[in-house]
Amino acid sequence: MVAVKSGEADRFIAKPPPNIFLYLIFGTDAGLVAERAQKIIARSVDDTKDPFQFLRISGDELAADPLRLADEANTIPMFGGRRAIAIDAMGKNFVAALEPVLAKPPLDCTIVIEAGALKRDAPLRKLCESDSRAAAIECYPDSAKDVAQLIDTELRADGIGIDAEAKTLLVSLLGEDRLTTRSEIAKLALYARGAGTVTIDHVAAIVADASSVALDAAIDGAFDGDLLAVEKTAERVFSEGGDYNALLGAALRHATALHRARLDAESGRGGGGGFGFRRSAAFDRHLRAWPSERLARTIAALNQAIGKARRDPRLADQIALRALWTIALSAKRKAG
Repeated sequence: MVAVKSGEADRFIAKPPPNIFLYLIFGTDAGLVAERAQKIIARSVDDTKDPFQFLRISGDELAADPLRLADEANTIPMFGGRRAIAIDAMGKNFVAALEPVLAKPPLDCTIVIEAGALKRDAPLRKLCESDSRAAAIECYPDSAKDVAQLIDTELRADGIGIDAEAKTLLVSLLGEDRLTTRSEIAKLALYARGAGTVTIDHVAAIVADASSVALDAAIDGAFDGDLLAVEKTAERVFSEGGDYNALLGAALRHATALHRARLDAESGRGGGGGFGFRRSAAFDRHLRAWPSERLARTIAALNQAIGKARRDPRLADQIALRALWTIALSAKRKAG
């Protein structure tokens, strides 16, 4: 049984057991899922742009043709060498496609499955956790310690330092999505490059400002059911240099925090109070209006939107806007 907790994942991926060839990467942090999957794939083949070495396929395709995976996994690249297959888990169950390759593993092929949040009894998770040749790797939002280490690592690579006050503020603003976290740190590093050290003014200008004005308004509009606010504020995010990572990452952070607080409230573990000072009113309003089941569906839909946007960057901003519209429509239907 190889079930890897999120905090142990990076160490495990750096040196996995030699018998493992099938990896299930799953969780609510879609950016972290993508990052860890890319690390495994990059180590497994020499050239991901070579279609004979690397193939990406959807789980729905495998559900329709379960024998295809075994055929692809046992295909020998034209010029020899290793092969890797990435599977985007979608709506349909494709466990039947995995069983033959686990029964008879391919000679030199790595299979990586990217999925959103999976319950413990999900067939895909149960299969991968119960087979010694597979690993199920959790990807949940970074802890404050993880974010702090990532900030230090990324800024150090650019030859930039950060003062303590700025670091504390930055940690509080980041962490629910690894892709968004890296994107924000990269923008901050570029902005502060001439200064040599990131200060609280830099964070307020590049990270906190976008989060506190346009992003908050777009996310609040979506969860309030205000379609007009979503459209106006999303356009502002895009015009000020933001992208789908900013919108979808902020929406995912908000939905995840709401879901946790709502579960606590429904189980009697806590009252689900506010989320920060300025955000408390909106957070409490959404906490009262959104039940945990609907929040769970929203988190899954946001993860799926992030995956779609990553696969088709040309339509990424439209995909992000459509995802916020969907949230707003759900809020309006509930209010009605």
